Amino acid sequence: MGGIADVARLAGVSKSTASRALTGSGYVSEDTRRRVADAATSIGYVPSTSAVSLATGRLGSIGVVMPTVSRWFFAEVLEGVQSALLEHDLDLTLYTASPGSPDRRRILEQYLPRRRFDGLIAVGLEPSDEERERLKQLGRPVVSIVGEPGTEGVVAIDDVHAARRATEHLIALGHRSIAFLGGDADGYWEHVDRLRLRGYREAMADAGLSGYDRHVRSEITMPAGYAAAVDLLGETRRRPTAIVAACDEVAIGAIIAARRLAIAVPAELSVVGIDDHEFAEMFALTTLEQVPREQGRIAVDMLVQAIEDPERRPQDVRLQSRLIVRNTTAPLNPATAVTVSDTGLARD
Repeated sequence: MGGIADVARLAGVSKSTASRALTGSGYVSEDTRRRVADAATSIGYVPSTSAVSLATGRLGSIGVVMPTVSRWFFAEVLEGVQSALLEHDLDLTLYTASPGSPDRRRILEQYLPRRRFDGLIAVGLEPSDEERERLKQLGRPVVSIVGEPGTEGVVAIDDVHAARRATEHLIALGHRSIAFLGGDADGYWEHVDRLRLRGYREAMADAGLSGYDRHVRSEITMPAGYAAAVDLLGETRRRPTAIVAACDEVAIGAIIAARRLAIAVPAELSVVGIDDHEFAEMFALTTLEQVPREQGRIAVDMLVQAIEDPERRPQDVRLQSRLIVRNTTAPLNPATAVTVSDTGLARD
């Protein structure tokens, strides 16, 4: 593999012109830029990161921080982020910062301030006030995937809209006794749970069904959804005819619980999730679609724009979820209908 001098000689330009063409550090005509790029490709020359950094003042790397990489959503986001960064010829520096862990504190207090990247993407981080202040003090653009509505530089689905659509779908099928399963105040997606619960409650209230409002807490995992659903569905007199789950993993846990309790889905119980998880099709789950890879790509584009134009105000992007109807929802079976009485829910 040759060096920059070989590239310059092959392209018929000076070393400084070849360097500008390859690093983007100054004006070079498009024709010259193409000749230099072709020459570099022909001999396998790649500019070093340090050379590009010296020429442009940028490090050519983006930091990504997320609580875990083992869950479906985070893995999908990471795929989208990496794909988009490669298109922009940017490196990726990944940190996993689990809530409450010693590593999280070290990452936020020591590693991120070392300025190893040009911008940061925070995925589902749910920072505390202290952590949010530390991110601001980094002095670099930050874009979040998942974040409070009205916050600048956030890419997320409209969680209120998604839960409302899920609930309205069940109401349109004739269901009244609809429970919301999921939402844990100690979870690392507390505000997502809260927004989805709000969408459910708004839809129930608008339909005059506030008396049937029922929230059963659960962490957002299949085992937790299963355990919570066993308790919920085991109460025969107060058993709902439908469930809106905080996410697909909780919904799938509820479906498994219903099957083990010999409750037919959807004949006796309808279930809707939110996400379109990779297992959703396997369980024929009706759900509201989330597109984590697309969120990753949008976040990268937004961050690159902020790096190139520091005066540009980052957006708050809220994507609308699409209802995907499969086989876990059906019209209400009159035999399972319930009424509201002074003592609570009871079978008709």
